[in-house]
Amino acid sequence: MPRNQFQKMVYAFITVVITVHAYVFYSLYVVNGNTLMEINQTTGVIAALNKQGGVYMCGTYLPVWACVLIEFCLAYLLENLVGSPASFKLASRIFNPAKNHPMIFETAIICATVGIMCPAMSFLAAFLYYPYYTGFHVLTLLANWLKLICFNFPFAFFTQLFFIQPAVRVIFKTLFRKEIRRREQEESGQQPENEQDVILDIFKRIDEIQEEIAHEHRRRKALEEDVHKIASK
Repeated sequence: MPRNQFQKMVYAFITVVITVHAYVFYSLYVVNGNTLMEINQTTGVIAALNKQGGVYMCGTYLPVWACVLIEFCLAYLLENLVGSPASFKLASRIFNPAKNHPMIFETAIICATVGIMCPAMSFLAAFLYYPYYTGFHVLTLLANWLKLICFNFPFAFFTQLFFIQPAVRVIFKTLFRKEIRRREQEESGQQPENEQDVILDIFKRIDEIQEEIAHEHRRRKALEEDVHKIASK
């Protein structure tokens, strides 16, 4: 897991890049794919998008890459400002990261993140993809928002828990492998690399034990002298 602000931003960047592309694919192909093909009388989603001039967003038709860029910017800001800090606080209310197993705590953070980000991003998507050509109505916006939550929440939960976050952790550990290895060595102690280091480590430990024994003997001798002084009085 990230330990400083830079690592947190990199972790969020990787997460959002994978998540946004997955959501765009899910929205265009799984949720709206058949509708797009029926309206445009095509046999493929890409052909349907090309025929209608792109994806309907913000009251106009935009290319797919523009939709991905807009959603990425919004999701990245929301993740750094709200999603990541709030999910950590929510998970910390139930689990103690110092006592509970790291996998349990990470799973709690993932669940909390989905619970925060899914409704928030669905609300933004309800604005972005609202059919403005029919006029704007608040009740329609709320209905679309709830509809998007129902579509997105199961997808978000299972993909984040079983696919996206494991993939992000692998990528993150690959990028910061040297720093993670150094941190693990500092936390667990430097391990001997060869036979000579093992022998030196043994002698060092023997010297430490002898010093502890000598200190204990001095302490007991001083205690015995104090007892004799008290008894002689």
